[in-house]
Amino acid sequence: MTLISDTPELIRFCGELAGCEFIAVDTEFMRERTYWPKLCLVQVAGPDASAAVDPLAKGIDLSPLFTLLSAPETVKVFHAARQDLEIFYHLMGQLPAPVFDTQVAAMVCGFGDQVAYETLAARLARVKLDKGSRFTDWALRPLSTRQIDYALSDVIHLRPIYRKLLQKLQATGRADWLGEEMAALTSPAAYAVDPLFAFRRLRSRSTNGHVLAVLREVAAWREREAQARDIPRTWLLRDEALLEIAHHMPQKVDDLARTRNLNRKMAESQQGTDILTAVARGMAVPDSECPPVDERRDLPRGLAPVADLLKVLLKMKCDESGVAQRLVASSDEIELIAADGDSANVPALHGWRRQLFGNDALQLRTGRLALAVRGRKLALVPLSGAPEAGENAAEDSAEPANFAED
Repeated sequence: MTLISDTPELIRFCGELAGCEFIAVDTEFMRERTYWPKLCLVQVAGPDASAAVDPLAKGIDLSPLFTLLSAPETVKVFHAARQDLEIFYHLMGQLPAPVFDTQVAAMVCGFGDQVAYETLAARLARVKLDKGSRFTDWALRPLSTRQIDYALSDVIHLRPIYRKLLQKLQATGRADWLGEEMAALTSPAAYAVDPLFAFRRLRSRSTNGHVLAVLREVAAWREREAQARDIPRTWLLRDEALLEIAHHMPQKVDDLARTRNLNRKMAESQQGTDILTAVARGMAVPDSECPPVDERRDLPRGLAPVADLLKVLLKMKCDESGVAQRLVASSDEIELIAADGDSANVPALHGWRRQLFGNDALQLRTGRLALAVRGRKLALVPLSGAPEAGENAAEDSAEPANFAED
């Protein structure tokens, strides 16, 4: 058990890891009663040393840790990194870099969709994890030896997982594929909280732009208020209440007090005044500045079977290459390719996804390639008169299966 709870020891530990090729990182946090995640523990493992850092220890300065997380020469290895990165972005004002996410790497290497850390530990590190402390209260002090050992296991075994996944990526020529995914994962825009975009989380079925404008304003009010008070947004007002306010557009206290889950006391308070002000602000938005209505486009008659055929191709390609389907294209994106062809603005028609699937999908859609059964497997077959490029694309995008086998 190694728990760092003072700044001098943290400086020593981070100095020991300075210049390492990689470090494995994980966090334990609580969020049930706060807007911002409350960081309770940071686990860090270099090639030879590991420790848990207590950010709740009195007087500890985490600056040495933040410096280590920002070091460009050291790869920061996480599993399912998004929530960890959100925490560090809020605390550091920037994201750790460079980053390697073993969950995403595993999807590229054929371990399936959103593979669990326990699965990778069993298959690549050959260990069975004890998850008995998974639901512990990490904010309580002192931490037990069992809690710290449990937390450290999440980075200790991440080291061989990282090495083996990196080896597989290099052996299959897919390191660049992961690089594209990490660029998206570590974009600051994904973690910057803009209250005016908070309404996008809510499922409004309205096709009225002014309803959406009001929803945008009241949702932004709730977001700012929750941030300022550091409480969960739904403790202020439930999503259903926001949607009802946006649809009914109350202009008086009496109207606002009729909203479900919003009592008269709140309607008459400063919060009620702020909500009515937000409603008025949304109602005053010009038509041209209202949020666009997100209308799901129905497939033209006859294209649904085309989309189904492209989905079969996607499954075939992902089975051949050992890449998780979810990482290549969604059902909605397949339908856009069926409808719009090469002009569809979807990730599947860019970068490594196009090489793996997109080119052949376009060839299949335009009748230059066909799917046929060969023995017990599906195969792509060039049709007569098909251009040479179609044949090459089909050959180049197929790679051997079973990359997940160790």
